[in-house]
Amino acid sequence: MALPLTDVVANAVMMSALYALVAIGFTLIFGVGGVLNLAHGATVTIGAFSAYYVSEVFGYSIWVGALAALLVPALFSAALYRGMIRRVEDDPITVMILTLVTAIAVEEIIKTVFGTQPAVISSLLTGQVSIAGGIQANNLLVFGLSWVIIGLLFFAINYTKTGKAILATSMSTKGASLVGIESDRMYLYTWVLAGAFAGLAGLFLGSIQTASWSMGRSPLVLSFSIVVLGGIGSIRGSVIGAYIIGFLETFTMSYVDSSLSGLASLVVLVLILLAKPEGLFGREFTE
Repeated sequence: MALPLTDVVANAVMMSALYALVAIGFTLIFGVGGVLNLAHGATVTIGAFSAYYVSEVFGYSIWVGALAALLVPALFSAALYRGMIRRVEDDPITVMILTLVTAIAVEEIIKTVFGTQPAVISSLLTGQVSIAGGIQANNLLVFGLSWVIIGLLFFAINYTKTGKAILATSMSTKGASLVGIESDRMYLYTWVLAGAFAGLAGLFLGSIQTASWSMGRSPLVLSFSIVVLGGIGSIRGSVIGAYIIGFLETFTMSYVDSSLSGLASLVVLVLILLAKPEGLFGREFTE
C-alpha cells in the first residue's frame, strides 16, 4: 500500500535538511582546502556513537550526548587534519587513500566496540505534532535545528572576520597570506566545522532511525552526488542539491523500491558529470 503523499513529502523535507548538513561539511573542506575527505561519512558515525555512548551507556541526558556528538567529531577532524592530512594535502591521491583507510579503520573499531546490531539513540524530543497528519516532535526539532545550524554558517561565513578570512583563503591562499591570513589555521577551522556538522548529522540520523557501524556510507555517497550536483565548493549549491537528491531518494524508496536506496543519487551524479560537470552553481565557495 502506497504511503500518503504528505508523509513522503514531510520525510523528504526533513531528510534533505540532514543531507545538507553532511554535504556542507564535505564541500567546505573541498572548497577551502581542495581536499576530498573520504572519512567524512565515518565522522557521521563517530557523532552518532558519541551521543549513544554518553546517553545510553553513561546514562546522561541526550542533550549531553548532543554535546558529545558536536565536540568528539570536531576534535577527530582536527586531529585527522593536523596529524595526517596537513602533511600530504598537496597530493590528492595520497589524501584520498589516507582518508579512505581512516574511514575503514573507524568502522572496524566501532564494529568491534559496539557490535553489529543497530544502536538505538534516544529522541531529543518526545511526542507528536499535529502537522501533515502527525509528525514526530523529534523529527520536527531535528529539521529546525538543521536549518538553524545552516543559517548560522551562512552568517558566520559572510559576516564575521573569521568567515571572511576563510572565504579569502578559498579564493587564493597566496592572496590571503599577503594580507596576513594564516591559511593553515583557516584549513583547520573548516575541518573542525565540517566535523561538528557531520557529528550532529549523525546524532540526528541516529535519533530518527538507528546508529550502526556502517551508517556513514550512505551519507558519504549522497554527499558526493549532492556537492557535484550543486557545484563543488558551493554552500548554496549543496543545500539545493541536498533537496533535489533528498526528494529523489525518498520518492524512489517510497514508491518504487526501498532496495534502490542510493541509486537515484548515483544516476544524477553520472548525468551531471556528463552534462554539466561544474554543477548547478559552479565551484564558487560562497554566495
